Amino acid sequence: MASTDLRAELECSVCLNIYTDPVTLKCGHNFCRVCIDPVLDTQEGPGGYSCPECREKFPDCPTLQRNIALRNIAETFLSAQPDQEESGVFCTHCVDSPVPAVRSCLLCEVSLCDKHLRVHKKSPEHILTDPTLSMENRKCSVHKKILEYYCTEDDTCICMSCSMIGEHKGHEMLSLDEASEKKKETLRNVLQCLLTKREETEERVQSLQEHRRKVEEEEEAGDTERVTALFRDLRRRLEDLEMRVLRDISARAERISISIRDLEIKKEELSRKICHIEELCNMTDPLTVLQESDTGDLCDTEDGDNEDRERHEELLHDGGGLDVAGVLHTGLSDIITEVNVHFPTQGAADILLDGNTANNNLQISDDRKTASRSDINQNYPETPERFQDDSQVLSSQSFSSGRHYWEVDVGGSRLWTVGMCYPSIDRRGGQSAIGYNNKSWALNMSCDEHILIHDSDETFLLDDIFSKRVRIYLDYEAGRISFYDLCDPIRHLHTFTTTFTEPLHAGLCVWGGCIKICGGNQEM
Repeated sequence: MASTDLRAELECSVCLNIYTDPVTLKCGHNFCRVCIDPVLDTQEGPGGYSCPECREKFPDCPTLQRNIALRNIAETFLSAQPDQEESGVFCTHCVDSPVPAVRSCLLCEVSLCDKHLRVHKKSPEHILTDPTLSMENRKCSVHKKILEYYCTEDDTCICMSCSMIGEHKGHEMLSLDEASEKKKETLRNVLQCLLTKREETEERVQSLQEHRRKVEEEEEAGDTERVTALFRDLRRRLEDLEMRVLRDISARAERISISIRDLEIKKEELSRKICHIEELCNMTDPLTVLQESDTGDLCDTEDGDNEDRERHEELLHDGGGLDVAGVLHTGLSDIITEVNVHFPTQGAADILLDGNTANNNLQISDDRKTASRSDINQNYPETPERFQDDSQVLSSQSFSSGRHYWEVDVGGSRLWTVGMCYPSIDRRGGQSAIGYNNKSWALNMSCDEHILIHDSDETFLLDDIFSKRVRIYLDYEAGRISFYDLCDPIRHLHTFTTTFTEPLHAGLCVWGGCIKICGGNQEM
């Protein structure tokens, strides 16, 4: 009602619209400049001039004073009003031409423009609201009275009769404004949740886009060319294998793109819900807010979140780099016996054993390539790096990037461990054994069984190692340590996958006999 009263005070009595560039006469009445100028022009003559509203006479044409304060009030009022044209509600009484309605009367079930609103009865039973086409929805379907209360037990809007004599008698009730504010508070909480989830989704999209860019850069760096070169001499027999490897290279970016597309769709859905909730929270009419039927769906924000996060983490931690050797070894195993072919790889890393780390029961050869178990204490100088409880030794070299491999001749022992570990591995106690902590990865031979070990988690190989030579392959950026049996054909045994956080050293453990690091270039 206050908005209607203010509108009446801001209307020009000539055009019956809100003031535009208002000016003031000496009598104090205000008019739009474009309205009063023509009126004064028609009054020129011996009769003098007069105010169109109070009829006060002026001997001379009155000086028009701009009313800046009134103009500012009128502009502020107009900016705060909803767009009447967009509401699509027109005055019921203006039958000759449609005029946008400014208010609707729920009692009379009519919509009114500025002109007809001024003459409409303003007694308390006439309830004026924002323009609406759905006045029937604002009345009780049973008593045909205005809906004034909200029954909290039945979650529905009711009229006075429902609360006094109807089925809702005795129930807890709130005014529409109170109930609407409570629902808006719930919606605001959901809105905040949705905004947070959309932000998380955007971050996932951005991180996957960055990951896709890195994957695509790796492709450009030469993975595809290297695979194609390796298969050049095997084209007729290996075409199917070649296409599979190439698809594996490009499929990573495709899987990420599909996940990005799914997240973009989810982000659009979250944006749609956010816009809808913002509209509800900005509505001035409590009834419309309370009668919204699909807010349960809007409030449901958890569907698929865990699955999205798991898929997001899985894609981000996909190693990215192609373990070319591992894929080729597996693929060639069925046909290598039929094809007399060799392809070169990078030279084996020149591994030397670090005597400062060797246990006192290990004898290290002069060339620092062989480690032998000895029953005689070697009485090495005490150093912080030396292993105290296990017959172990580390390499002097460390690897913090790139792809490398090294090979060990294990034929001289039946109790051994080979692997890689961080320099921060413990040097004494049960946590110092290679493989039995979260800082090392190992292949172990014990009691005629071959075991893969990391963080004390043991995986037994189903088949024995057939050759006397084992290869350890490291792809640092991809987070992979792979073990191979250098039999004919070469056999991939296992790959550990993680994200490395320190440089890696080669590690050996010998409980009987000796094992030897093999150097020089090799062919596979």
